[in-house]
Amino acid sequence: MKKWIWLAAALLLALGAYVAAGPYLTIRAIQQAVQEDDTRALARQVDFPALRSSLKLQLDDYLVRSAGADAQSSALGQIGLRIASGVAGGAVDAMVTPVGLAAMMEGRRVWRRVDVRALPQSAGEPASKPLQGAEHRYESLSRFTATVHDDTGRPVVFVLTRDGLRWRLSDIRLPL
Repeated sequence: MKKWIWLAAALLLALGAYVAAGPYLTIRAIQQAVQEDDTRALARQVDFPALRSSLKLQLDDYLVRSAGADAQSSALGQIGLRIASGVAGGAVDAMVTPVGLAAMMEGRRVWRRVDVRALPQSAGEPASKPLQGAEHRYESLSRFTATVHDDTGRPVVFVLTRDGLRWRLSDIRLPL
């Protein structure tokens, strides 16, 4: 009888360890997918509908705050804000794809993809590794953040959420 209790306790402990290590495993999978240019593997680690929705809301909020109260109170200003919001939403839809997200996470390598005159990556230059050196933190049992800083020192927060036993990137809090 004691063997069954110990076995159940060991299984519960192993399951708890797997759930606790889940965000770190997801971050590692994202890093590998970006480094290997494997968009399918990256797509398995990201909740694209939630990520698109979150980024659209952040950009809409930024546009409204940037426009100020005068633009919000006039009819022409409201029309302009709606047009700008639509353009920003279209840009988010275009960029938040497996290929676009991998390009955003690569940083400097993005320009090599865009500029056909750019030289291939030299053997001495290290490959881009997204989320390297990130500050990790559990916000709750089903929410985990990895914070990196951009070139100006502003924080960019990558939010992973748990659905069952699976962790996925669901939000990127931009420093707007």
